[in-house]
Amino acid sequence: MKKLLLVLTAGWLVLSPVQAQEEVPVFVSGEEGHKSYRIPAIIGLPNGKLLAFCEGRVHHAGDFGDINIVLKTSTDGGRSWSALQTVVDYDQLQAGNPAPVVDLLDPAYPNGRIFLFYNTGNNHEGEVRKGEGLREVWYISSTDGGNSWSKAVNITTQTHRPNQPSENPAYNFSEDWRSYANTPGHAMQITSGAFKGRIFVAANHSAGAPQKQFEDYQAHGFFTDDHGKSFRLSETLSIPGSNESIAAELSGGRLMLNARNQKGDIRSRIVATSSNGGQNWDSIYFDKQLPDPVCQGTLLTIGKKKKKNILAFCNAADEKRRDNLTLRISYDDGQTWSRSMVVHKSSDTKQADPAAYSDIVLVNKKTIGVLYEKNGYSSIHFKAMRWK
Repeated sequence: MKKLLLVLTAGWLVLSPVQAQEEVPVFVSGEEGHKSYRIPAIIGLPNGKLLAFCEGRVHHAGDFGDINIVLKTSTDGGRSWSALQTVVDYDQLQAGNPAPVVDLLDPAYPNGRIFLFYNTGNNHEGEVRKGEGLREVWYISSTDGGNSWSKAVNITTQTHRPNQPSENPAYNFSEDWRSYANTPGHAMQITSGAFKGRIFVAANHSAGAPQKQFEDYQAHGFFTDDHGKSFRLSETLSIPGSNESIAAELSGGRLMLNARNQKGDIRSRIVATSSNGGQNWDSIYFDKQLPDPVCQGTLLTIGKKKKKNILAFCNAADEKRRDNLTLRISYDDGQTWSRSMVVHKSSDTKQADPAAYSDIVLVNKKTIGVLYEKNGYSSIHFKAMRWK
């Protein structure tokens, strides 16, 4: 008989199965209509249902082409998963970078509303960096737990500064944003403080012509204070080469952004903190406690202890290659990471990219679910980690 645990989450009483560590394949390359699956993102609903998203790449594993956003769900804490559902299909072009979040603070939707932010593109990233192509920003929403979805809403003009021709000789084309991507991973909502209810989506862009060591890239974010009616851009991180990023809530309604260093000169994560809900950044630094091989990482607020938020962070914690996927816990708003657990590590030192992109979700108060790319991007697996 399964043990059951009652969990109080954001005012909801959630019935969740208590799990030991286990690993389950969720998306397997070559199955269910797609040659490859990449870029995982996962969220949990108040009733315990898990929603796992990723990019379904129809013909090959490349970053551009016929790419859909697909979804699977679990109602038993990640032990089993539904059949695949395609939630975004941008014809023969690219739809990707799914960034889901559950809005539990909109009075118009007392049972909660899911937002799924994503990007579309009409050319390879390298060509978009040169000004040949466009990346756009959209969202769809669901009020029935992901069973059905709204029509797509294009928010590009509010969240992007795309390259625009100009006849003004004084115009500074280096301010034009070209490449653009959400997160990867989940988006987040601030639950306390002056900016309670704000939905924040971490992102990144390239600005102007391509530069050496990817210095044209910088991380930023965008947010809404009116539940998707309008959006504003955050300040851009001042570190050139800051790239894929993700955000989490700190105590007192503050916000942390955690980003990849695309330059690769310093093999650790870039961290920024904000006291005004991600609009501006008070401090930006490299966290040497978080080694990184130039890959994506994920961050999540999972509780509170002694008036400080407990954070979980997961990435490929190896400075040389995408391996040693590690889940870390901080009990002091990310100042220190006092606990770490290996999710996946290969014994084969010649294997290419044993573990790469990941996302995490709080399954219950003792268990974190990790959705991650495994074995050279051949599959995306779910593993339940007991952290408490």
